[in-house]
Amino acid sequence: MAHAHDPVAGYRDDRVTGWVGWVLFAGIIMLTGGFFNVMGGIVALVRDDFYLVGSGGLVLSIDYTAWGWLLLVFGALLLFAGYGVMVGQTWARVTGVILAVINAVMHMVFMPAYPLWSIVIITLDVFIIFALAVHGRETRQINP
Repeated sequence: MAHAHDPVAGYRDDRVTGWVGWVLFAGIIMLTGGFFNVMGGIVALVRDDFYLVGSGGLVLSIDYTAWGWLLLVFGALLLFAGYGVMVGQTWARVTGVILAVINAVMHMVFMPAYPLWSIVIITLDVFIIFALAVHGRETRQINP
């Protein structure tokens, strides 16, 4: 039988560290990325000549109208999950990692159309994945 003072039995570290800031950063980046995806979706829907290459020049030949709708829907999902991450929801952390991976892949496909922007988004997605996968659990101590 383990005693209350036993440092090994039932050990659970409830300390909140400075890494919780990374999780909040991930939530903010998800909100920002969601907004940018929505704006990119609107641009793709109304002005497909804005991009450097036509839709045939992308890694996957996707019509910019379809791409615009995809970005709009995906942007809304990122906004929703980003809010969930900021209030400490477990489902949002898991969803956030999945959305960040998908977002990075989507922007790799989109890279020929807008290379610099795609690199920035992919980099931010890596930060989101890191913060949520490694330190996401710490937000439970702030927002139980």
